[in-house]
Amino acid sequence: MPSSISWFVARRYLTARRQQAFISLISAVSILGVGVGVMALIIALALMTGVQSELRDRIVGSTAHMFVYGRVDDVEAMRRQIVGTDVLGAAPAIMGGALIFTDSGGLVEFGTLKGIDPALEPDVVDITTAIERGSLGALVDRPADSREGAVLGADLANALGVVVGDIVWVATAKLRPTPAGLVPRMRPLEVVGTFRFGFYQTDRTYALVTLATAAALLKDASDAPADMLQLKLADLDRAPDLHATVQRAVGPEYQVSDWTELNRELYSALALEKIAISLTIGLIVIVAALNIVASLVLLVMEKTRDIGILRTMGARAGVIRRIFIYQGLVIGLIGTAGGTVLGLVVSYLAERYELITLPADVYQIPYLPFRVEPLDVVVVVVAAIAVCLLATLYPSRQAARIDPAEALRNQ
Repeated sequence: MPSSISWFVARRYLTARRQQAFISLISAVSILGVGVGVMALIIALALMTGVQSELRDRIVGSTAHMFVYGRVDDVEAMRRQIVGTDVLGAAPAIMGGALIFTDSGGLVEFGTLKGIDPALEPDVVDITTAIERGSLGALVDRPADSREGAVLGADLANALGVVVGDIVWVATAKLRPTPAGLVPRMRPLEVVGTFRFGFYQTDRTYALVTLATAAALLKDASDAPADMLQLKLADLDRAPDLHATVQRAVGPEYQVSDWTELNRELYSALALEKIAISLTIGLIVIVAALNIVASLVLLVMEKTRDIGILRTMGARAGVIRRIFIYQGLVIGLIGTAGGTVLGLVVSYLAERYELITLPADVYQIPYLPFRVEPLDVVVVVVAAIAVCLLATLYPSRQAARIDPAEALRNQ
C-alpha cells in the first residue's frame, strides 16, 4: 500500500473521535502542551536576546568601544598613530569622582566628572543624538564674562533640580592650599545642556566638562593634558581581536581595555541565564511529548482490531508505523505552529507597547525589551518537531509489531 493510505487512516483517526473522547482529550492536551512550550521558549529567548542587545546598545552608545589608559601628552600624535581602518575615531578624556551640588536647595549628588574635547567626543560616543537640552558646543563657545559650562546627565539634573542656565557647584578630592589650610578644589559651573543615553548609570552620574575644566579640578599642573584615550571601532564585536593590535601600537606603558572586558560579568550572567531558562522551559515540550506517547499508545490499544484488519489486507509493518508517526507529527506541527504564532505576537506586543516596566536605577533599562532572532525561532521550531517525532517512534513500532491473527482472535 502506498504511503497515502497511511496518511488517510491517520487523518481519520485524528478527526473521528466519537468513541474515543478520552484519547481525544489527551491529544488536545498534547497539542496545548507543545504550543505552550514553544510559545514560552520563543518569548523567553526574545526576552533574553532583547535584554542583552538593549544593554549592549546602551552601553556602547554611552561609552567608547575601547580605552587606552596612561599619560597622553600629545593627543593628536597618538590619534594619528591609532586611528585607521579598524579604529574610526579617538578622543581624549579625563575622569574622576566629584560632589555636585546646588547652592540654593542644598542638594548633593556624587557623580563622575568627565573632561572631554567637544569636537572629538562625537567621534567615539553617540553624544550628539543623546543631547536633550542645550548643546555640547556650549562648553567651549562661552562668553568672556560667563562661568565654565557643564552638560549633565538628564537624571542627574533632575535629581539636583536644575535646568539649563542654572548653576551647580563641583567639588573634588583634589586639595588646594589656602591660608586656612588644604581644602577641596571646587568651582561653580553653569548647566549648558543635558543628555540622555537611556543607560541609567551614565544618565544619573555623569557631568561633562571641557578638558581644561576637568584638569583644573582633578589634576596637577605637571600632569598630562589627558589620562586616557577613547576609541571607536568599525566593528565593536571585534574589540577582543583588536585588543592586542592596539596594545602593540601604543606600547607597554599604556593599558588597553575594551567594552567586553569591562562588562564581562554582566554578559556572562545573561548568557548563562538564557541557557538555563531555555532548558527549563524546554521541559514543557518534553512533557507534551510524553502526552503524545500516551495518546498514541492508548490509540494503538483502541485500534488493535483495525490494525489486524489492515495487516490481513496486505498492509506492511511500515504502513502501520507511518499511520501513528503521521498522527503524532500532526499533533506536533499544530502545537508548534500555534505556539510560534502566539510567541511572536506576544513578543511583538510586549516590545511595541513596552508592557513590562522596570526600575531603571536597579536594572539600567526602563522596560523589558523583546527581540526575536529568526535563528532562535528556527531552532525552537525544529527542536519541537524533532521531539514530537521522537515521541511517535515507540507507539508506532509497537503498532507495527502487532500480530494480525492474535489481534483478530482477541476481538
